[in-house]
Amino acid sequence: MSEGVSKEEQMAALVAEIKACTRCPLHASRKNPVPGEGSLDATVMLIGEAPGRWEDEKGRPFVGAAGKLLDRLLALAGFRREEVYIANVLKCRPPGNRDPRPEEVEACTPFLDRQIQIIRPKVIVTLGRHSTRYIFSKAGLPFKRMGDVRGRVYEVELLGLKVMLVPTLHPASALYNPSYRSLLEADFELIGRVARGLVQPERPAKEERKPRGLEAFMA
Repeated sequence: MSEGVSKEEQMAALVAEIKACTRCPLHASRKNPVPGEGSLDATVMLIGEAPGRWEDEKGRPFVGAAGKLLDRLLALAGFRREEVYIANVLKCRPPGNRDPRPEEVEACTPFLDRQIQIIRPKVIVTLGRHSTRYIFSKAGLPFKRMGDVRGRVYEVELLGLKVMLVPTLHPASALYNPSYRSLLEADFELIGRVARGLVQPERPAKEERKPRGLEAFMA
């Protein structure tokens, strides 16, 4: 944290930057940017992919059907929504909810990095493959597919912080495939135990050459 500047002041300045951002073409089609929300002293930070239709309308993360499911999952972990911090890799909605493009990730993730450094969470939960791929790249870990990593706990160094990293599925996936809901429920029960210090993390070996975020994202 910048010396003499509160978390609230830092985040307010960052949100103002996000609202004025024109780093990529998504700013031209958005209704509202979605910086993120929650406790700036959160133990747990959740990172999704990008705003959807309702998030773009409201300017808040996870406010549609996936958001209602996320609230129920957080309750399984022993948290209320206002006790965690929720952000996305992209702060503006991609047209038609398409996947984030590498150049959009490159333009937008400096905002996410700064949010992590302001909040300094003890646990980071990545929701889906896009956020998992990006955060794994920052931690120097290999990523191929969600099935290899979801529901596991990693102790990593990220942006100068030691954090517990728990990858899981995006809640929206359970809306399209109900069989995923039980996996999400198990993962969020695990997240609750991790946050309470009841789970021993894995310590995977890092890759010999630490990839940059964009390079790993494009892989």
